[in-house]
Amino acid sequence: MGADPRPEELGGTVLFGDRRPDLRQLVEGASRLLAEAGVPSPGHDARALAALALGLPRLNPLLDHEILPSQAARFAEVVDRRRRREPLQHIVGNTGFRYLTLSVEPGVFVPRPETEVVAQVAIDEALRRVAAGEVPLVVDLCCGAGGIALSVATEVTGSRVIAVDLSLAAVQLTRRNARAAGVGSLRLEQGDVADPDLLADLNGHVAVVVSNPPYIPPHAVPQEPEVRDHDPDLALYGGGADGLDVPRAVARAAARLLAPGGLFVMEHAEVQAADAIALALDAGLAGPFTIDDLTRRPRAVVARRGLGPGEAPS
Repeated sequence: MGADPRPEELGGTVLFGDRRPDLRQLVEGASRLLAEAGVPSPGHDARALAALALGLPRLNPLLDHEILPSQAARFAEVVDRRRRREPLQHIVGNTGFRYLTLSVEPGVFVPRPETEVVAQVAIDEALRRVAAGEVPLVVDLCCGAGGIALSVATEVTGSRVIAVDLSLAAVQLTRRNARAAGVGSLRLEQGDVADPDLLADLNGHVAVVVSNPPYIPPHAVPQEPEVRDHDPDLALYGGGADGLDVPRAVARAAARLLAPGGLFVMEHAEVQAADAIALALDAGLAGPFTIDDLTRRPRAVVARRGLGPGEAPS
């Protein structure tokens, strides 16, 4: 038996005659090719791309799927795109976030698994308030594709959710993801978190402000090609020498929007924990501390709006 055909050979340069391509061999070959290109999860990505080429939601490893030569050619095409480090999410057109499947597209930040921890903090606080008989108002600043906002909206029945992003493309994508998730009540705004009039009608009435803002310093260019070459700079670089201009604006907006006792949670880089605590304090928020992500790296700052004279917690 001859050598297995390499995935890059499947675009029409190899003739199979009467023999159907062997999917298992193609996936194994694609996995090796992706590994050679430095793709972090070559086996997973090869299987996902094979499912895409076959028009399946996923491959069942227990089934011997057949693949036509035309599908093999399609597989070779998408494997080559991934080999060139185009994000898998852009190729397949979606990504998972908690219990949601979100559409993603070039020009909008691709949601990351570590942000699910940030969403969990907001969800837990909203659930606590619903259990206490409240209708909590949750604001997601720098919403991107809408992962956090839509997770709160779908997991916390009885909450009200507002999502904001400076990018019109992000707002439009969040709107489409909201429709797909069956969320019809989401309020969406295009706006700048540094604008003191942003959501001014909500000043002092918000239960939770949650955010995954851009926070990368200008000198810390990401090494991963998927991030460096494909995520928009607007969603990566936070401004200023330390990358924290936007996070500072988010914290100031939170201090303005939150009701007394309201919760603030914001993602940051693992090396920014001390700075994130400091900017929360500078904004007038009380008791800031950091929480770890699933890899035990400091990932988010959590704080509350303190109580003024005569104020009671909301």
